[in-house]
Amino acid sequence: MKRAGILQQVSDFSDFSRGHGLQELLLGQGEEPDHVQLSPDGQHLLVLQKSRPAPLPRVVAFQRQDARGADLERSWQPPQPALVGLLFLPTPATLGSWVLAIVWENGRTEVWHFMVAVGWQLLQTLELCQGARARIISVCSQGASLVWCEERPRLGAHSDTSKCPFRFCICTRALEVGEQSVHLGAVRIVLHNSPEYQLLASPQHIFLVPASTSFATISKFLLIWHPEEAKLTVTAPPAGFIHSKVLRSSNESDFRKLLLGFVGLLSTVAPLDIHTSALSNHGGLLLVSTHGTVNMVEPDGTQRHIFDLEGGPLTQGDLVRLKTFGNALACVLAGVLYLIDQNSGRLIEKKILSMKKVHFLESPGEEDSIQLLTQTGIYSFSFSVPEDSSRPEPCLVEMVFEEACRYYQRRSLSSSKLTVEKLKKGGVFQAPVALAAILQHSLRQKEKPARGLQDTYAKLLNTMSLELQSYLSLELLKTCVVGAPESEVESYCEELVEQEVSRVLHSDIDKDNLAYLNSVFTSFPKAAWKATRGCLQLQQNGDGHLVARATPEVWKKVLGGPQQEEVGLNGVIPLFELICTSFLRFKPKWLPSFVELTQQYVSISWAYSSKEGPEGRVPLYKRALGVLARKNKRSEADDEMELELLLCSKRPKAVLQAMHLLIRLKRWQRVVEVAEKFSKLSPLLNKEIFTTLLAEFAQHRELDPYLDRLWPLCPPELTASDILTVILQHLPVSQKDPVPFSSEEGQLTVGLLKPLLQRVVQRPCIQDEMYSDALQSPTFPPPTPPREHRTLPKAAANDAPQPPGPRTSSPSALAQGDTA
Repeated sequence: MKRAGILQQVSDFSDFSRGHGLQELLLGQGEEPDHVQLSPDGQHLLVLQKSRPAPLPRVVAFQRQDARGADLERSWQPPQPALVGLLFLPTPATLGSWVLAIVWENGRTEVWHFMVAVGWQLLQTLELCQGARARIISVCSQGASLVWCEERPRLGAHSDTSKCPFRFCICTRALEVGEQSVHLGAVRIVLHNSPEYQLLASPQHIFLVPASTSFATISKFLLIWHPEEAKLTVTAPPAGFIHSKVLRSSNESDFRKLLLGFVGLLSTVAPLDIHTSALSNHGGLLLVSTHGTVNMVEPDGTQRHIFDLEGGPLTQGDLVRLKTFGNALACVLAGVLYLIDQNSGRLIEKKILSMKKVHFLESPGEEDSIQLLTQTGIYSFSFSVPEDSSRPEPCLVEMVFEEACRYYQRRSLSSSKLTVEKLKKGGVFQAPVALAAILQHSLRQKEKPARGLQDTYAKLLNTMSLELQSYLSLELLKTCVVGAPESEVESYCEELVEQEVSRVLHSDIDKDNLAYLNSVFTSFPKAAWKATRGCLQLQQNGDGHLVARATPEVWKKVLGGPQQEEVGLNGVIPLFELICTSFLRFKPKWLPSFVELTQQYVSISWAYSSKEGPEGRVPLYKRALGVLARKNKRSEADDEMELELLLCSKRPKAVLQAMHLLIRLKRWQRVVEVAEKFSKLSPLLNKEIFTTLLAEFAQHRELDPYLDRLWPLCPPELTASDILTVILQHLPVSQKDPVPFSSEEGQLTVGLLKPLLQRVVQRPCIQDEMYSDALQSPTFPPPTPPREHRTLPKAAANDAPQPPGPRTSSPSALAQGDTA
């Protein structure tokens, strides 16, 4: 980690030609210069002053003493068009050379070139705009092209321009500089019917920042133009909204039509709070809000917080200057210089300056120093590396205490704010103190890490040794990626991504980790796919089925992380959707098997219908279908993929949806195969499938070749009356009068329906089947059961009453019969 050095003066203007005039210009009464800029070679200092009424607005170029030649000074008398831009453009004709383009409000552009011993020479005067009434609002350069925001008032338009916000357009034009002449290319309109924007150009992207807050809807988002891809990104960073669109034609470049696509969503978004904007050296956009919050908007539209400046709310008159040098962000506000680490957001140093008017200058070839232009000279604020390079980075130890502050603050019942200083000195919380001591000691003494530590810390260090080794190997791998040749970068990146994906999958996946995984999958899609296969141990077995040997904990991270409704709209999608996207890109045939595999693990890891599990919210097959629906182009393979995803779920509604999809595609062979396979799952699904196919059979003759396979699927509870009812309800309506013997082909006949009706009529009813066991016997009626023989006493027999009616036999005969 770097630490700030001492502010030292490197120039008192004596090494500049007319240095006294430069000092007078900076020490003059009134407002300070509007713009100060060094040339790419550091030999010329340009000062633009247009806000003061006297002397006249002007631009002056001061050169160092060794750059001999005539000076450059341009001034203009209002109401002459004002100057809107000073741009240094590279000249490919001579390596390392450059030209200066001075752009005026009416589009007139002067191209100047400096030659040693000769001085400044005007190469050519050009006209950027094509209309006489056009007016340039903001201009920037990217490579050899100029990009500007141009106002084009309509003929006969209302004098109140505030009622016509869409009177601007964004234009670009190539500028080719030769040895003796300059050529302009054709004008290309990037965006028309646009509001007013301030343009800021990074090496690969151009940021369009709203210049007015008069219209609420327009001031709610930023635009990012990617020239190489002809793509425009709309982003509302506070709301997490990101939308990208490729501008293929002039019709798609209409701002008002572009706005209609998401105007409803933007109605709920608050306007942007922007006080100051500037570019970072890494291509991002720095934004300072009126509350002093410094944020970074990346070229992909995402935003991250960097730092909060001290002091109250910023007013329009408060001047904030921003500049990035290496990984450091320098900010000057109200005479205070803040040095901030861009990566961690940690304050490196805060220094009160004795001068109020300060301008940042470029430092060609010196990324580790900050140059400031003041009224008394040019000062340099240098960084130095600590002498003891074996000591650990203070940033790592500070991150431990900062994370501990957030952790304990969330769980504290006290209203007082917990700071890092209180945490270090309080002695109440020992965990961050112990971890910081272990990190400092183990990273300083890699060979004997336990020497000099307390016994308690030494035991904890032994427990953490594997984690520390993993951290050190990861840091070493990152160092190898930075210093590796181009041919080896890909292999190092794959290994790095594999370690990062594995680390996140074995930790708690919160919103921050999920956003980090999204960036990894976006930046390194192939390496992330390989890492996912390795972490889940996905492979095909001998039968061709997909199997996975991941632990249940990893499956829970894949399926049970933050869902879409929890992560917002900041371009972040859940982990399951990320993996499905990788399947679609690299191995689409495996996606249905993967969804089916995840459903098996869901049934093991979560209870049925548990709201905590993924199936308690949106079913997994629907989430996979959502990933498929986000594809830009639809193909026949996507229809087949949708069909497989529906069937692999084995849910009744999904199976019926797949049936209707197959019927719409008229794939009758597959329709019958699906019906035969899934009718066995449940009687209710069997009835729904058969009723659907019976309705199709009534409407056309496509299923006639498959009737011998269709009729056996008839549910047992359907009667002939039920079948005829379905048939009559779905018969096609004929435009002609019905006749007994029609000559039209393709009509339903009794002969086609006869086999089904015979099957239903001849089939025993359900009540018969219920009593089938009782009715099935060898003889009917059943034989008489054997009687029991009883011997009665004679007295009892004589006294016993005789039954009424005629006697048919004598006692002797009855006795004989009984005996027989």
